[in-house]
Amino acid sequence: MVVLNKIYTKTGDDGTTALGSGERRPKNDLRINAYGTVDETNAVVGLVRLHTENTSPEVDAVLSRIQNDLFDLGADLATPETDQDLGYEPLRITDAQVSAIEDAIDVLNADLTPLRSFVLPGGSAASAHLHHARTVSRRAERLMVELSARENINPAAVKYMNRLSDYFFVASRYLNNKGDADVLWVPGKNR
Repeated sequence: MVVLNKIYTKTGDDGTTALGSGERRPKNDLRINAYGTVDETNAVVGLVRLHTENTSPEVDAVLSRIQNDLFDLGADLATPETDQDLGYEPLRITDAQVSAIEDAIDVLNADLTPLRSFVLPGGSAASAHLHHARTVSRRAERLMVELSARENINPAAVKYMNRLSDYFFVASRYLNNKGDADVLWVPGKNR
């Protein structure tokens, strides 16, 4: 259980932060950037939910689950894989969480109008925010892939972020009247 009685600790005043292993790293470390961008993704999902809470309960329920999963993912990334005994079992993203995202994609995608062009971010407010979430989650994924080239990270974590951006895309179309209200790219339209 997490207990936060005092928010400021002053331990980061030197430009470092603690990982779940207790190791301190600079705040601009790639691992910190990766889980910080996962946190940023979660904040954007919070904005999306302002628009889905009352209008799309089925999407909102998945987004609620995703927000919790993103905290799990942050904990996963904040605790490097090591042979060292940490005194606890580190929280890791699981293949079941990846499968749950795939299932959610399949449910929404079944009702969508087939795409005939690329989709521009827009349409409903929820869809626009989902496109924002998609782009931030893609950045998090790129950072995680870069990190995985330097350090061991949980492969399911990278898979999760890859599927998550796909979910955001499909959900954005679903909330744009099942794709009928998508804003489509018209190549060379303004030449």
